[in-house]
Amino acid sequence: MPHPPRSTVRGLSNALVLLLVIGGLAVVGGMLVVRGGGDAAAAATAAGERWTVRTGSFDITVPAAGELAASSQVEIASQLERRAVITRIVEEGTLVRQGDVLIKLDDEEIVNLISEEELAVENAAAALTAAESALEVRKLTGESAMSLAEVDVRLAETALESWREGEDKSRQQQMALDLETAEKDHVRLQERFEASRLLLEQQFISEDEFKRDEIELLRASSRLEQARLAKLTYEKYDRAMQQERLMADIQRAKDKQRETRERHDREIEAQEREVQNRRFQLTRKREDLEKARRQLQMCEILAPQDGLVVYASSLSRDRRNGEEPPQVGSELRRNRTVIVLPDTTRMVAEVKVNEALSGRIRPGQRAVVRVEAMPNVPLEGEVFGVGVLAESGGWRDPNRRDYTVRVAIDADQELGLKPSMRARAEILVGAVDDALHVPIQAVFRDGRLAYVWSPAPTGGFVPVPVQLGRASELMIEIRGGIEAGRDVLLRQPRPEEIARSIDELKQELAQREGGSAAAA
Repeated sequence: MPHPPRSTVRGLSNALVLLLVIGGLAVVGGMLVVRGGGDAAAAATAAGERWTVRTGSFDITVPAAGELAASSQVEIASQLERRAVITRIVEEGTLVRQGDVLIKLDDEEIVNLISEEELAVENAAAALTAAESALEVRKLTGESAMSLAEVDVRLAETALESWREGEDKSRQQQMALDLETAEKDHVRLQERFEASRLLLEQQFISEDEFKRDEIELLRASSRLEQARLAKLTYEKYDRAMQQERLMADIQRAKDKQRETRERHDREIEAQEREVQNRRFQLTRKREDLEKARRQLQMCEILAPQDGLVVYASSLSRDRRNGEEPPQVGSELRRNRTVIVLPDTTRMVAEVKVNEALSGRIRPGQRAVVRVEAMPNVPLEGEVFGVGVLAESGGWRDPNRRDYTVRVAIDADQELGLKPSMRARAEILVGAVDDALHVPIQAVFRDGRLAYVWSPAPTGGFVPVPVQLGRASELMIEIRGGIEAGRDVLLRQPRPEEIARSIDELKQELAQREGGSAAAA
């Protein structure tokens, strides 16, 4: 068992003195009737109501009360997004190891959901495969249509080139030949007609032969005119029309090619969107499946660390509206704490300190903690945290403001400390070494005047003004006004015990102050 620190020993000794004083007062109050100054002083001495001013040391401590808590704890809650019904739960107060099963939830609904999600994943995968196949088919048919459209363009361009280099040139040559032939034939028949005219005049030929030559000339003139007209019509009209027709065929082929390309691009884009949509649906279905599988794993809640099982319903029951502890068949709400798993290997005392004393508390200060369940076992501790904001005293004392101080406890785990055990702490905030001091109940105040009651030589008690220093809950330092070895009364004297009143002391002090001011 650890030895209590110096503050503990001093606290115990001072407490013992107080108990003796209180006991003495009770005895005196019940058995003695003191009358007269001398008799009163003697009676007070006999009853142990006096203290001899002495030089010594004492600790300055701040008392606090609160309860134990774990230095670290984990809150366990259900993470299921659907109905969570307990089928098994560890008993409260059980010490568990990391990885132990704390809660088992009904998983039938989630198992069925996983089967449905697996089927949905298979269907989504099949739909994606079909969409990808359709995309490939669409690409192939599109490429084939594009090739055909390109062939049509090349055929139209070839037809134009063929016409220009073949039919057009041949037609022009033929018409030129026909025109030249007609012209030469016309010239020949014209000369023959003129010769026939001379021969007719000389009566070398008959009139009938002359008429035949004239008719042949007329026919030749007609053929010449037709050849000229055919050449003119072709060059001016037919050739241009044929060229425009062939160029229009090329343009139609190109338009069809562009339309085919655009339609192909639109169909490919639409099919790619379909593939993307199917792929997204497959991804979402797979995520839903993985989520369902994770939810199935959450049906078995494991301990994330070693600790003591505490039901959340057992903590501050009055603030949880009397919530019933979890049990088999209970339905849990998501993210609602069910079990608190404190780490009992490291305990802290969370105690309340009045705001008037909180400014004296600092991390690193030593403390002695006592648990009500084992009051005779002092536990050494160290302050490691002071609350930032004060807490109200509640409806019992709305004007009270306390700060929460956290004290780390150095205790053996075999002591079986548990959270919420009530505890008291004495926090060592300082020490007074080798100084005059008296019990704090020996000092009285009247405004700014501090004084003690000391026995007078003639009997009774007189007030003695003193200058005070640091104080603990039991002792207070005397920095002037009274010397060591002199006795002081540990209570307010009764009227018959007063040899000099406080009013007389105040008048004397006022006269001294007046005299000092006049001398100055």
